[in-house]
Amino acid sequence: MSARQADIVLVGGGVMSATLGTMLRQLDPTLDIIMVERLDHVAHESTDGWNNAGTGHAGYCELNYTPETDAGEVEIQRALTINAAFEVSLQLWSYMVEQGMLPRPSSFINRTPHQSFVWGEENVEFLRKRHEKLSGHHLFREMKFSDAPEQLKEWMPLVVNHRDPMQPVAATRVEHGSDVDFGSLTRSMVEYLQSQPNFELLLGHPVRSLAQRDNGRWKVRVRDEKTGITKKLEAGFVFLGAGGGALPLLQKSGIDEAAGYGGFPVSGQWLVCQKPEIVKQHRSKVYGKAPVGAPPMSVPHLDTRIINGKPALLFGPYAGFTTRFLKQGSVFDLFGTVKTNNLRSMMSAGKSNMDLTRYLIGEVFQSHEDRVEALKNFYPDADEKDWKLQMAGQRVQIIKEGPNGGGKLEFGTEIVASKDGTLSALLGASPGASTAAHAMIDVLERCFPERMKDPVWQQRMKTMVPSYGRSLVDDKSLLEDVRARTLATLGLSGEVG
Repeated sequence: MSARQADIVLVGGGVMSATLGTMLRQLDPTLDIIMVERLDHVAHESTDGWNNAGTGHAGYCELNYTPETDAGEVEIQRALTINAAFEVSLQLWSYMVEQGMLPRPSSFINRTPHQSFVWGEENVEFLRKRHEKLSGHHLFREMKFSDAPEQLKEWMPLVVNHRDPMQPVAATRVEHGSDVDFGSLTRSMVEYLQSQPNFELLLGHPVRSLAQRDNGRWKVRVRDEKTGITKKLEAGFVFLGAGGGALPLLQKSGIDEAAGYGGFPVSGQWLVCQKPEIVKQHRSKVYGKAPVGAPPMSVPHLDTRIINGKPALLFGPYAGFTTRFLKQGSVFDLFGTVKTNNLRSMMSAGKSNMDLTRYLIGEVFQSHEDRVEALKNFYPDADEKDWKLQMAGQRVQIIKEGPNGGGKLEFGTEIVASKDGTLSALLGASPGASTAAHAMIDVLERCFPERMKDPVWQQRMKTMVPSYGRSLVDDKSLLEDVRARTLATLGLSGEVG
C-alpha cells in the first residue's frame, strides 16, 4: 500500500496541534494537513476542560512565577514573559473570533478575576512587595492590593467569611483575568480546520512508528483502532503535540536532539462543587502559596470554572505519583521511555528529587477529610458533603541533562526540533495551553525559517498577531493597543457574568 502524501502531519488532537494547524492554514491555505489522534475524539487528554486549571495563565495570580530570592527580592521576569505570551494567545483568538473561525467568545473564555491570597505576616509582606514590583510594569499596572478584611470580603467572600479576625491576610486582584475552556476552544478550532480543504482528521489512529527517509520526508505509520489496519503517511514536516505522549514519540523519531530527555509523570485530582448556592458566591480564581516540596502544578487554588457552558468550583490540584504519561495511558509508560541515552539523567533527577517523590506519594494516600482540610484554608465553611473528587489530567515534567552530566527536573514547556526543521515536539507542562500561540510561533520560526521571512507570511502573521515581531514587555503603547482590542473582542472588559 502506498503512503498517503501530505505536507504536514500533526500528532495529537490537543490545543497545541490545533493552534499550529490553524496558523499554518492562514499562512498557506494550499498546505495539505493531516491530524492524527489516538482517542476517538479530540481535546480529551490534557486539553479537556476538567483536566487543567483553565486559568489562562498570565502570571497575575500564580505566586510560583514570582519567586523570592534569599536577599528578599521578588523576581518578576518569568511573570512578565508568561503574561506577554498569553497576550499572544488572546490576539490569535480575537482574530479567529473576528473572522468567524471561532464561535461566540463566551463558549470558550469568560472574564474571571485573578486573585492571589495569603495569610501570615511574612506572606502578607511578600505579597505586598510582589504587588509593588509587578504593578510598576505596564503589563500588570491594573493589579490591586489590599490587606483590609472588608475589601477582601467583597473580592472573595467564601475565602474570607468566618476566618480568624486576628489572622493577617492580604490579596491582589486583576479584574480582566479569564477562565478558559481549552477543550471547547480546541474542538472549535478543529471544526474550523475540518471545514477547510486539504485537511484530514484521523481519530482512533495512534502512531506506531516514525522514520525519516533519505530525502528528508517522514514516514509515519498509524493504526486504525477500529479495523486494525496500519496506514502509511508521509510528510515533509511532523509536529508531536501529544501532551504526555510526545516524549515516547520523540524518542521513536531517533533525532539527535531527543537524546538525554526523560520524563517525570505527575497525576492530579480536584475537589469539585457544583452546588448552585455555593458556586454563585465565588466568581474568581484564587491562588495561594504551594506547600514546601510541592511541584509548581500543585499550587493550591479555588477556581470558578465554566466548562461546556456549566459553572462549577474546583479546588486543588492534589498531586500524585504515577507511571502513566497519559490519563488513558499505560502503567508502563515511564519504563518505556528509559533509554541508554537518558538513564543517567533520569537516575540523577530521581535521586535529587526524593523529597518531591515522597510528597507525591503522600498526596496519593490522603483521605477525603484530609483534602477538605486543605480546602478549608481557602474556604473555612467548606462541607465535605458538597465536594467530590475528580481526576485531572496527567502532566509529564521534563528531565534533561544538566551542565555536569547529571539530570535536572524542569518545570515548564520546551520545544525540541530537529536540526533540519522537519520534526518538532512540545514537552512539559504549565503554563502549557495558555501560551500555545506563542509556543507555536516558536515552532514556525525554528522549522520554517525561510518561509517566515517571506513578506506574505510576515504580513499574515501580523494580521493574526498584531504584536508579532515586537516586544509587549518593552513596548507600553503596543500593549495598550493590543489589550484594548482583545479585552473588547473576547468580552473580558465588562461585568463578571
